[in-house]
Amino acid sequence: MPEFRKKPVVIEARQYDGEIKVKHPIAEWISDNGGEYTYTPDTPQQFGIVTLEGTMIANPGDWIIKGVSGEFYPCKPDIFAQTYEPIDG
Repeated sequence: MPEFRKKPVVIEARQYDGEIKVKHPIAEWISDNGGEYTYTPDTPQQFGIVTLEGTMIANPGDWIIKGVSGEFYPCKPDIFAQTYEPIDG
């Protein structure tokens, strides 16, 4: 069976702190860069991010990633830690 390695790419990401604000800095970052999000009134610490696969829910602690094509999506902290590492500098 062939094996594949993920290509090294540089992404932007911010960790969602779950703080409830009128306009959260991550929400501003998403909208300022052409992304879309929605707030969920029943669960105010969550918000939806419109992704290429549909709306995904971001929870406190999740990393919000801006992908290589400018798309946004949430990522669970454990998966993020296994997949990405900080760039020095």
